[in-house]
Amino acid sequence: MAGIDFEEVRIPLGTNDTRRAILAHSPAGKVPVLRDGERCVHESLAICEYAAELAPAAQLWPADAGARAHARSVSAEMHAGFAALRGSLPMNARVEGGRLATPLGDEARADVQRVAALLEDCRDRFGAGGPFLFGRFGIADAMFAPVASRFRTYSVPLPPRAQAWADAVLALEPMQQWARDARAETERAPSYDSLLAAR
Repeated sequence: MAGIDFEEVRIPLGTNDTRRAILAHSPAGKVPVLRDGERCVHESLAICEYAAELAPAAQLWPADAGARAHARSVSAEMHAGFAALRGSLPMNARVEGGRLATPLGDEARADVQRVAALLEDCRDRFGAGGPFLFGRFGIADAMFAPVASRFRTYSVPLPPRAQAWADAVLALEPMQQWARDARAETERAPSYDSLLAAR
């Protein structure tokens, strides 16, 4: 979305070779990681900040100081939180909406409600300039984009402004390409097989 050229290296997860393959790119042993020459930038928010510095014209953070502070706060909240939501609604971009509908426990339901309220609040307070959380697409949208995908996979209902935001994010060409690439994968992670077996 910032117009920065990059090459993706896909590493299948849940295999005997996964850790070795990740360590070849990331000394932290985790993904995502961005390699730019000798620079190694790991952790999602650090990568986003690096992209914002490389492409200032993309305006990945809001220009207004108050909106920018709020965008950073909600991005950090997503980065560090919502463990119950992540655990109950694992990322699965291969599956079309509703096929993995699942009951939510109290903590996961509270996470979903918090995300929905946060999306609605950002759109209401800062979204006048476009369809995204702070009007134009930015880092906050990127941080919440995987949740938009999860909500579609599991047919999680959202209030109107939050759903309109999710629809706008999921319609972006990079999100469409991500879903196409996911559907083209042939391997299956053990955690996905366990999820299907529990259904």
